[in-house]
Order: sequence, then structure tokens, then C-alpha cells
Amino acid sequence: MQSQAKVVIVGGGMMGVGLAYHLAEEGWSDVVLIEKGELTSGSTWHAAGQCPSFISNYNMAKIHHYSNTLYPRLEEITGQPAGWHGCGGIRLATTQEEVDWFAHVAGFSANVGFHMEVIGPDRIKELNPWIKTDGILAGAYTNMDGHVDPSSACNAMAAGARQMGATIIRRTRVTDINVLASGEFEVVTDTGNIRAEHVVNAAGCYAREVGKWVGVETPITNMEHQYLVTEPLEEFKGSDHELPVMRDPATAGYYRQEQNAGLVGIYEHFGSREAWAGRGGFPEWHSENELFEGDIDRIAPWLEKALERMPIFANAGIKRIINGAIPHTPDGNPLVGPAPGLRNFWQCCGAAIGIAQGAGTGKYLAQWMVHGDAEINMHCVDPRRFGTYADPDYTRAKSFDDYENMFETPLPGREVQAGRPNRITPLFDRLRAKGAVFTEVYGWERPKYFAPHGFEEKLQYRRNPVFDLVAAECQAVRDRVGIMDLSSFAKFEVSGTGAETLLDHLTANTLPKRKGGINLTHVLSDGGRIEGEWTITRLGDDRFYVLSGAGAEQVVLDQLTMAKGDDVTIRNVTDDFGMLVVAGPRARDVLAQLTDADLTNASFRWLTGQEIDIAGIPVRALRINYVGELGWELHVPMTELAQLYDAIWTKGAAHGIADFGIQAVNSLRMEKGYRGYASELTNEITLIEADCTRFYAPTKGAFKGRAATEAVRRQGITTKLVYGEVAATDCDIYGGEAVMQGETVVGVCTSGGYGHATGKSLAFAYIDPKCSDGLEVMILGERRAFTLHGAPVWDPSNARQKA
Repeated sequence: MQSQAKVVIVGGGMMGVGLAYHLAEEGWSDVVLIEKGELTSGSTWHAAGQCPSFISNYNMAKIHHYSNTLYPRLEEITGQPAGWHGCGGIRLATTQEEVDWFAHVAGFSANVGFHMEVIGPDRIKELNPWIKTDGILAGAYTNMDGHVDPSSACNAMAAGARQMGATIIRRTRVTDINVLASGEFEVVTDTGNIRAEHVVNAAGCYAREVGKWVGVETPITNMEHQYLVTEPLEEFKGSDHELPVMRDPATAGYYRQEQNAGLVGIYEHFGSREAWAGRGGFPEWHSENELFEGDIDRIAPWLEKALERMPIFANAGIKRIINGAIPHTPDGNPLVGPAPGLRNFWQCCGAAIGIAQGAGTGKYLAQWMVHGDAEINMHCVDPRRFGTYADPDYTRAKSFDDYENMFETPLPGREVQAGRPNRITPLFDRLRAKGAVFTEVYGWERPKYFAPHGFEEKLQYRRNPVFDLVAAECQAVRDRVGIMDLSSFAKFEVSGTGAETLLDHLTANTLPKRKGGINLTHVLSDGGRIEGEWTITRLGDDRFYVLSGAGAEQVVLDQLTMAKGDDVTIRNVTDDFGMLVVAGPRARDVLAQLTDADLTNASFRWLTGQEIDIAGIPVRALRINYVGELGWELHVPMTELAQLYDAIWTKGAAHGIADFGIQAVNSLRMEKGYRGYASELTNEITLIEADCTRFYAPTKGAFKGRAATEAVRRQGITTKLVYGEVAATDCDIYGGEAVMQGETVVGVCTSGGYGHATGKSLAFAYIDPKCSDGLEVMILGERRAFTLHGAPVWDPSNARQKA
């Protein structure tokens, strides 16, 4: 074995091989992949090989689509057959809500690049003559996908990787990984050691154990999944037409033609099992090509429904049952990107749909590793979207739910209760008693909206009764005063003689010069792409308070700690401080009754912060908010949060104070034209394209990403962020919807919502800079006019915030 490599990949399944192939394609040929058995001998070989284009997440759809365009070409590229079956797929809908979901996905399919159409029962019957269409309203038909032989496709990519210079070593087990003082890694194997600049955990069902070697928690649960293959069917013999892969929520699974036989896979809604549960959910190291005993009784209720849909399968005997392990993460998306807390240790694992995702995740992770950025938004797969709260118990609860609801329609507003509550503030029970409906972000329970007792939300893409509840909350903030527990913000104290130098190097905007000054700024990659958005308050000469969104907590911690010098102290105080937003025209009137501090403009200007007492409690009061009104963020020791809330509520009663939640925040921020991190501000985009040049200070000196940002400004842009109004009537923008000019797709919506104070449906979108007139957006299958605005529709001069 060679003693040195740029990259070592641990694991030879579809994910690891897909990465090796694409790293070599990107020019990193000094890659060594190490597999303890034969390639594909973990979860890959026994997979059913489904490759759907249809998936609800816009960026995951890009990952799937790339895989589905590579697999048909692999034999031509590598000379080795990949076993591609381009038969297409149909997902069935039996409710109007599912039909609307189909229309939503169809709205972004053209942007992604795959063909999709919503078809009726007659057309479904044409494509699959043996299906019973009773109760079926529609089908989502995608004709560019199908299924692939997993072993063939994986070995074809392995052949391609070798042809481009990568090395693949089989029958060699990695037994440990050591982090060296140089920052490199020593990969220990049973046949020798190899030193590497980068290591990738692509160990599939073993990924959790491999991560432990370097102190990384890998939130996956290995689940048993069963599918069966029937005896050959006379109806399929001699046929020159292969049935589309059918996906059927009513049967909790999929069914298709498998050569001359039928194949049925089930994700049971209850009674599911963790693989190797008796061994802690982890296979023995010598395990290879392992299957579990089939358990037909466990899947019988849903199998019966599948056989009712496809009666010809019911008449055939069962030839074999495949029951193998597949990894699931708490949210169902794979772990693809940097592992938390370690430089150059990457995760490429946790894919429950690993065959469909192997090539796509390999391509975009390779871009990230080689160039520092991927061309798609990687937030939905970044391993750092989970924190230490995702312990084994939480991960197991969430993963079981993900498995058992694999075919659940992901309607807006659906809240997965498994593993909750996890991170709560002292106000959780109090707000719940007042009708708070919570959503989860980075483990935190955050108020979504407040509802009267007995209220039930109807989950759907169209506006529902929650619309009126949120309208009332928005009106309270715009007209009177609102209060919200937003303690989930990521919070850091950065101090020391080198603190200013560190922050100045990491961020694109100037730092606040005076004590109490607040600046909004962005962290960029070396390529100038947006990696984060921070609010920085100067607490003193060498003391700064850094805030970011809840989901960025681990990302920010890594950015700070990996760049810091010896003369900087970094404290993650996210759990130490709670935070209340108090905002609205009467916010000053309420707070002035509780403090001796002068809250007037003369003494407490907008975009400044002070450490004051409110109701006798020490508070970091920041005059800034995300809703566009006079108001403060009140950062208080978590132990004092409830006391502060009670005091404000008591004094606020005379002023009509009201609780509000994050759905109201989205409405209010859309009216103010505030961009969202991970929606408008992503690793795909520079500050120039995001129309954020006011947060870019080219005269401040060197900072990370400056040269690349300057180059973009000189060369011009190919996409730009726009803001506007949609002629919508009963539904609003969620993100991913295509922007059309005539018959041409010219852009994509990133986020949206209804502005209750202005009565406008609003959206952000990235579009071709040459296109600004005659725009329309696709909402649930209908074109709606999209009129651009050059300024926020609410208070464009910021007079209300400065009041």
C-alpha cells in the first residue's frame, strides 16, 4: 500500500465510489479508496436500485437528476455496463393535497432539468395496463428516470475512477484514524498505514463507528428494509415495454417490473426494526453481503394493498425476500460535507436512497472539496445541520419516523414529533399553555404560531386557517407590540487582543468601530460564495458578540475556531442566553416602564446595543430585529428569561401586547425585503449576485473571499436576486418555483410569503439579469404574474425602525 495520498475514502459502496469517480474527474487523481470487502458488499449490492427524479427538496432533486443523467452514460464513458433501466416512474396521488404537491414539484422540474407531467388515471393505465386505478386522482410521471443494477453501476464508476488515476484497494480494513499534529490524518489498516490530507467517511452502515475514531458523532440509524421478487409472470414474457416504477403512498412502498417478474418494496408504518439491534445497531467488522431473515408478517398489511393494486403480482409466487440494512438520518437526507469540528474530515454517508444519490452527492461533494464551493446549495445535506443535541436516542427516534413515513406526503406545516422536545427554553411550557404551536430548528422548540384551544391545522399547499392566525400576529406587531421567544439564535462571545483581527479577516463588511455598534456582515469562501450571515455587536475594545441563525451554530463555531489564533477566546453561549424580540410602535413605551435606561433615539440609536437592566435583570439590549419595526432583541441569561417575559407581558398588557411566532416573522421579513440565510444567501451565490453590495467593504483591506468578489464585480454576473409581488390568490411561494418569461425558464424562486400588512404575496428569486419584464411564476401548475419591486413594500426608508 502507498504511504501517502491527498484523499483517503473509507468505504466502497455507491457513495464512496461515486465520490472517488468525481474527485478524479475534478482533477484530484491522488485518491485512495479502501474497502474492507468487495465493492458494494455493504448496503449497495442488495438495494432495489430505484432512481427517482421526483423528490420534494429542490436541491436534492438536482442531486437525483445528475445521477439519472450519468448512469445511462456510464457504459459509454467507462466501457463497463451499468445496468440502467430507463423505464420512468409514476407516483400516485389519492388526495387533492397530493395533487397540489405534484404541481409544486412540477413547477421546479424544468429548472432542475427533468421532465415531469401530472397525468390522470387513463394515462396511468396506458403506461401500466395491470394497475387498478380505483381511488387514484393523478400520477406524477417522470420519464427520465428508472432503476439501475447497483453493483454494475458502482463497478462502472469504480472503473472510471481507476481510468482517471484513482486507486481502489479491496480486502483491506481500516481499523483506526489518527489526527496528526500537522493536521493530516494517519489512516490505520490491517495491511499498513497511509497518511492523507483529507479523509472521507463513506462507510455506510459502519459510518457511526468510523466517525467515533476521530471524535465525530454521525447521526444515522441502520434500518431493516424488505422487498420481495415474485416468480416470473406470463404477462411480462416477450414484452418490449418495461413498466414504470410505481410509488404508492397507500401501500407505503414501490412496485415495478424486475425482468419477467414483479418486485415490491415496503416501508411499514409501524413495527419497523433497527438492523443489528442486538448489537447496538452496528454490524460486525467481518460482516459482508449480510441479509436478515425475511419477515413477511411485518409488511403484510401494506403488501396486501400493493397486491390489490397489481393483481397480477398476487397470482405469482414469491421467489425471494431481500431484507437488508439501509442507513437513515433524522431528516432523511444524507450527510455530505465537512464533519463538525475537524478540518478536512468529510462525511459522505447516511443515504437512505443511496443508489439514486451516489453519483450526485459524489459530484457536488467533490466540487466542495476541490474548489471550496459546490454549484448547488448544500445546506440540506451539510452534516453540520445537526449538533450535539442529535444524540443516539434522538437520532434513533427521528430515523424510525423517517423510515416509517418514507412515503408520507411532505405537506407544508407537517411537524415530526419523534424525539421532541429536545432543546427548550424556560418559556416552553408557558407558551404551549397559551396555544403556541412549535416547530423544530436545530433541536430547538420555536413558536410557529399561536392558536386557540382545539384548533387543528389543515396541512396543504394552499392557504389554510393558520393564515388568519398569522395575520393577527403580524397586525399586532405592525400596529401595537409583539413579543417572541427567539432564543434559538446561535450566540458567541469572541474576545482577546486578536478578536478584531480574526473577525475582520473572516467577514466582508467593516466591523463596528464604537462600543455598542452593530453591523450585519457575511462570511465568504475563498471563491467569494456566501458561507454565513452574522450580526456583530462590539461590547468593548476586545469583546464582540456574534449572532447567527439557529441552524448555523456548528458552522459558525467551526468558522471561528478554525481561524482563531492564540490571542482569541471563543465561547459558544447559545445555551447560556435566552432572547426575546420585543417589536412594534409601542415597544419603547412598554420597555421604558421597566428600565432606568434612556431608550430614546438620542441615547439609544437604531443599530446599537447596550448592556442595561430591565425589570432588575441584566440584559444585552440590541436595537435591531428581523421584522422591520421599532424594537429590541433582549439577550438575557437563560435562567432569567421567564422572569423577563412575565415583566414585559405585565407592562405590555395595556398596550395590546401579543405573542407571535416564526410564521409571522417570515411574513414581516418578506414585506421588508430581508434576505434569508440558506434560501437567498447560499454557497452558490456571491454578495454581488445577492444584491448585498451595501454589506461589502472593498476598502477595508484583505478579507476572506475579497479577491473572488472583486473578480465577479469586474466580470459581471449571470444571475441576480430580485424581489417582487406575485399575483397569487390562494397560495404563495415556498421556494423552487420556476420563473418564466414566455416559454423560457429564466430563474427560480428562493422563498416567499404573504405580507399581511400590505396584502401582497411576495417572493425572492434569482433570474437572468437581462430579464425583468413579462415575468411569471409557476404556482401549483398555474402561471402568476411576477412584478418586480426596487424597494421593500413596507417602510422602504426604515423610518419605523428609527422611530
